[in-house]
Amino acid sequence: MQLTQKIMSRFVKDDVDGNVVKRLLQYGVATQGRYYAIGILAMVIVATSAGLTAWSMEMIINAMSNPNDRAQLATVSMMVVGIFALRGIGAYVQAVAMAKAGNGIIADQQRNIFNKLMEQGVDFFNLRESSDTLMRVTQSAQAARGLIDIIATSAVRDSLTLISLLVVMVYQQPVLTLAAMTVGPMAFLMLRTLVRRVRDVTSRQMMSLAEILRVLQETSAGIRIVKIFALEDLMRGRMSAAVRAVEKRSNAVTRLESITMPVMDILAGLTIAGILWLSTWNIVGGADGASAGQLMSFITAMLMCYDPARRLSQMRVRAEAMLVGVRMLFDLIDMKTSLNENPDGPALKPGPAHIRLEDVTFAYGERKVLQNVDMDIPAGQLTAIVGLSGAGKSTVMNLIMRLYDPTEGKVTIDAQDISGLRASSLRRALAYVGQDTFLFSTSILENIRYARPDASDDDVKAAAEAAFAHEFIIALPQGYQTQVGENGAFLSGGQRQRISIARAFLKNASILLLDEATSALDAISEEKIRDAVQVLGRGRTRVAITHRLSTIMAADLVYVMEDGRVIESGSVDALLRADGPFKDLYDKQFG
Repeated sequence: MQLTQKIMSRFVKDDVDGNVVKRLLQYGVATQGRYYAIGILAMVIVATSAGLTAWSMEMIINAMSNPNDRAQLATVSMMVVGIFALRGIGAYVQAVAMAKAGNGIIADQQRNIFNKLMEQGVDFFNLRESSDTLMRVTQSAQAARGLIDIIATSAVRDSLTLISLLVVMVYQQPVLTLAAMTVGPMAFLMLRTLVRRVRDVTSRQMMSLAEILRVLQETSAGIRIVKIFALEDLMRGRMSAAVRAVEKRSNAVTRLESITMPVMDILAGLTIAGILWLSTWNIVGGADGASAGQLMSFITAMLMCYDPARRLSQMRVRAEAMLVGVRMLFDLIDMKTSLNENPDGPALKPGPAHIRLEDVTFAYGERKVLQNVDMDIPAGQLTAIVGLSGAGKSTVMNLIMRLYDPTEGKVTIDAQDISGLRASSLRRALAYVGQDTFLFSTSILENIRYARPDASDDDVKAAAEAAFAHEFIIALPQGYQTQVGENGAFLSGGQRQRISIARAFLKNASILLLDEATSALDAISEEKIRDAVQVLGRGRTRVAITHRLSTIMAADLVYVMEDGRVIESGSVDALLRADGPFKDLYDKQFG
């Protein structure tokens, strides 16, 4: 692989590109070196057999000129069979080895990207288009494989093939070889003018691919809005524009890659015609006393040089197109994690689960959503957080789950600052039910069991019964094995929410977080769930966010928030007697 790096460096002048190629090759050697070594060895065999093919033409012509020498004919025939057999076996081994290495590169890079995504905080996904991430996972990994393949097959196989053929040409006709090589500098100068254009077009092509994915995702997720507001033509127009842009840029890349072909063909035609004229002059004039076999061997080698020389001329242009995707791949892998989850940090110590927010301020970028918030959430009790939309309630919940870290202040559980704890140990102590219920595209049984993968089927069913989901589940055609579809598309909103609540019950965590957990339920189901939370949550720390005060009338402590601040707190009875903001909310809901 050192040979490939040296050869590729001749084509890649930009320092950034050179570093990208070097890094990719080093990664390829480290992870797939065995297969690349086998592939390169096979390429050496293929390249050598090309030279042997051209060299054998002298012996073939000489044997055909003396047909009475049967021994010579037999020897030459067996040699030809051996050369072509060697080439065929080498080509097969090369194809298999390179495919294994390339597929391994794709799989490794896709795993690396996904592992990097799992290390990122929630804000990474909130600030980045999912279509862009999806495009990087698929297209960029393919580009990494394609770039290594181009380097290996062109820079190694084609270069070695050219070298072996040039050796034959020099051996047979050194003067004519020197004349034939004058075409090289002209082809190289032509390539330099194409590279920058390819880089620009390929970058814009990647953006257009991301737009196609974005339109598909938005149409799929918002199909009801699309239908209700008759947006079909608008979405068709967006998709058509994105597809048209990809088509246009793909055609542009193809034109840029293919423009080398007519130029190389013309140059090759002129060279071959000139060499044929010179070789004929040599025969007539007897300048070097070359035999017909030697000239045929030289001309055969020269003709065989055309294909590898053309592929080498296209390599830089094709490699530049691939480099755009590889740069995007490494940009994502090298991206700094937005939240340090302290994988080697201390674990959360077992305790009663007493939560405190101490002078907490938090901002999304420049926008402050919490300002100097102090909360004391007692262990083993139900604490409610209420307020109008945008008051900062869900942000408090996100900070407790450490999906974000405070801009100022700290969040503690049993006097342990959670920002310094191992995130995995913290989240094992938490169970969460949100208003935007998310279900995985699998069965109901597995969706509930995700909370505790070692749970038995009976444990899952017990959690479903506690969440009043068991009856509707067993009424489905496949019961607990019913597939829920993408994000539970086959279920109603209330059914999804009850499965989500069952999942939280199954986890049996010491802290239960409920963010509008009953928003999609009818009044009867809400009352049943509220009673279940009271029973199952007894002795656990529970934090509930709600707009419907009926769900938190049994709360031990209530915090009222407004504009990112706590403006009132106390028991339900005390707040109702205080005639403050909580009393106003209560009167508006209950008259």
